Amino acid sequence: MLSQRWRPVAISAVAVCGIWLVAFAGIRIARNAKMTAEKVRAYAESVDLGKLSGAARAKAIQDLADKLNALSLEERRKARADRLAWNWFNQMTEDEKASFIEATMPTGFKQMLAAFEQLPEEKRRKSIDDALRRLKETRDQGAGVPGAGGPGGTNGPPVLSDELQAKVRTIGLKTFYSQSSAQTKAELAPVLEELQRVMESGRPFRGR
Repeated sequence: MLSQRWRPVAISAVAVCGIWLVAFAGIRIARNAKMTAEKVRAYAESVDLGKLSGAARAKAIQDLADKLNALSLEERRKARADRLAWNWFNQMTEDEKASFIEATMPTGFKQMLAAFEQLPEEKRRKSIDDALRRLKETRDQGAGVPGAGGPGGTNGPPVLSDELQAKVRTIGLKTFYSQSSAQTKAELAPVLEELQRVMESGRPFRGR
């Protein structure tokens, strides 16, 4: 009688333990599957792009783009600040650079550029200043942390050269971007990402 009475309890306990084990395993798998800037670094350092050609080279570049696109906002900022893809980028052909930039730009950034161009001049200037400020803050926060922050630290060069800033403001961001080389687009990429976050916050549209 006692055995019969406690059998459902034992079965329930085993079931609960099984559920917890499955959930724990799922959490571990999800953590291991999550892409991080460190994983991107490991991949970039494990492959010698200069030794690849043809389909293998194209696949390696696409794999790097896919890994960057899989990063969370914070991890993407780390990867940008640490210039994880820069060594590869410098070894790419112009066509490869153009394709890589196109593949790694955030979704909707072209629509963002169109909306940005519709803003009054003062709001465009303020939005760019906000994006540059946030990029500098991110870089400065990483200064002194091993493997983070990129070169220069708090005394490093501006996140975007004065010359490029002047051209962006004079010619217009959308026009300048469309006319720029792949190398210049790569320099603009972090600014465009940060500008998109500024635009998505809605601040530039307030008080219009």
